[in-house]
Amino acid sequence: MTLAQHLLELRKRLAIAAAALIVGMIVAFIITGPVIELLTEPISQIATANGDTYARLNFDTVSSGFDLRIRIAFAIGLLVSAPVWLWEIWAFIMPGLTRKEVRYTVGFIASAIPLFCAGLYVGWLIMPHMITLMATFVPGGEGVAQFYKYDTYYDFVFKLLLVVGISFVSPVFLVGLNLAGVISGVGIFKAWRVAILVIVIFAAVATPAADVTSMLLLAGILVVLYFAAATLSLLFDRRKAKRERDLLPGTPA
Repeated sequence: MTLAQHLLELRKRLAIAAAALIVGMIVAFIITGPVIELLTEPISQIATANGDTYARLNFDTVSSGFDLRIRIAFAIGLLVSAPVWLWEIWAFIMPGLTRKEVRYTVGFIASAIPLFCAGLYVGWLIMPHMITLMATFVPGGEGVAQFYKYDTYYDFVFKLLLVVGISFVSPVFLVGLNLAGVISGVGIFKAWRVAILVIVIFAAVATPAADVTSMLLLAGILVVLYFAAATLSLLFDRRKAKRERDLLPGTPA
């Protein structure tokens, strides 16, 4: 294909991906009401515990409600339409890959997607506890209330879910670096002390300082994933070494 043909192909793929995203956003916009109720459940619990007027989600402009629904619709639409736009990306780059690169790419995607979804689920479990816990630091007394600005509140939830989701995919990147020959399985195992320190610091930053349970839960899962990636990398190294020995002339079977 010529450069012009490649650009035409890219435009077609992008148009299909954009159409899928728009359809996903339209579908997601319809269910934004129940989603907002789920997102604001921690605020409702705080209000119930401290008085009905103590905690509220604050919409401070005329278009705030519409803006929040659009943000939620975009995030959910992006997730719902992921099979389409991922396929379009894959269909565009696949002809330029070797058979070995295709296998590695398929393995990466097949591992990364479930892990990312698992990270989103864990982040969703942690999120209400974080919000409820942080509300306990608000001073009590007459005339004190806590209003959550809608965009700040949404950004907090969205970034929390995204960070935890990506952290769950990090072991896949380790395996990818191993397959690329950048780091060995033994090297990953030797760095376990540094890795655990980094994981604990990340878990402490991603969760409230006083919420030890959430921190240990997140850190424990990431440690297990790290050692799973190290073990898998070690198996790949042994298989690669065996294959290289078999190729050497005069090597006994």
